Amino acid sequence: MKLRVAEKEDLENIYSMQKEAFAPLYEKYQDTETSPAAEPFERTVQRFNNGNITYYLIVVEEKTIGAIRIRKNEKTYVLVQILILPEYQNRGYAQQAIKEVEALHEDAECWRLDTIEQEEKLCHLYSKMGYQKTGETEHVKDGMDLVFFEKRVRP
Repeated sequence: MKLRVAEKEDLENIYSMQKEAFAPLYEKYQDTETSPAAEPFERTVQRFNNGNITYYLIVVEEKTIGAIRIRKNEKTYVLVQILILPEYQNRGYAQQAIKEVEALHEDAECWRLDTIEQEEKLCHLYSKMGYQKTGETEHVKDGMDLVFFEKRVRP
């Protein structure tokens, strides 16, 4: 598995993978306002053009199986989104991709992310990767809350 910095010509593929990867969560929560599966393509383009955001493609044996989007704010990085196509999920690729993206940004003092609190598998993944709950949560809708995590790399 390797990461490759995404280029403008990769955006349609990223958008397509995002819709596919997040479709099951969208069907479960019907969170039209917040789901990546419900976003317009223009939103992906806007993010790509933001100087603080970097997209990485997750590539396995020359096949793109997902993407990671990070946002940099000085020495703090936010793992905004990680997506793995459904047929490649549960194979450890998300863990590998997180380790890889963290290694690419040695200047990071802190990594942050949020995820759906009700999704135990996602919360477990991030805890296993050394992220700790901050105690902050955000109510999205009945049955859906966001929980925030951070990982201090340096004091």
